[in-house]
Amino acid sequence: MKRVALSLAILLTTAGAAFSADLAARPYTKAAPMVAAIYDWSGFYIGLNGGGGWSRKCWTNTSTLGGPTVPAFDEGCHDATGGIVGGQVGYRWQSASWVFGLEGQGDWANLKGSNASLASAPIFGFAATNQSKIDAIGLVTGQVGYAWSNVLWYAKGGLAIAHDKYEGILTATSVTFDRASETRYGGAVGTGIEFGFAPNWSVGVEYDHLFLGRRDLTFTSALPPAGGLSRTDSIRQDVDMVTARINYRFGGPVIAKY
Repeated sequence: MKRVALSLAILLTTAGAAFSADLAARPYTKAAPMVAAIYDWSGFYIGLNGGGGWSRKCWTNTSTLGGPTVPAFDEGCHDATGGIVGGQVGYRWQSASWVFGLEGQGDWANLKGSNASLASAPIFGFAATNQSKIDAIGLVTGQVGYAWSNVLWYAKGGLAIAHDKYEGILTATSVTFDRASETRYGGAVGTGIEFGFAPNWSVGVEYDHLFLGRRDLTFTSALPPAGGLSRTDSIRQDVDMVTARINYRFGGPVIAKY
């Protein structure tokens, strides 16, 4: 009996060693690679903007009471400055790190300025002040930019629109004696930088220059009999504006890249 038990123990020990030797070594598995989040700028967006602007306006009198002013008389220049607030809507699409887009922007503005007319005394026979105000600005632009994940730098260019009001004021009494208004079209260029701080939210700052050129404006009398022809001035202006912006983008989530 002892001999049988001893033989069985030897058999089990030998079989266990052989079975262990036949087991394959545990395979090595490489750790999963880390995932890098890439911000995607594609999609429609809507946002708000606010800031300030300034416009240089130079007046030249070319006609008085329907008759030409010969030679034309420079009335002087002034800077119209003030605040800007409004909104924008647009669409962007991203290809690799390049971002392209289209945007429409509309702003309420309060850019005001004035100067003493250098022509009023010799032409009208009294001291006058020329005053101007830009009360609305619009932009329709294309964009091209380069993105470093959630940081986007872009340049833009396209159409600029501004609505202007002009007044001639009697310096002694502050009474308006003539006025004019216009909607002026021109070109715009600008640049900005934008930071994505959430999957669909971004903030940025932008600078724009508006080329609005020179245009002849016919002023009508504001004194009785009101509505008659007063003068014609050739007025040149450009606009510079700096705005802070916040946008909400529909679609274009953060994507993962290995």
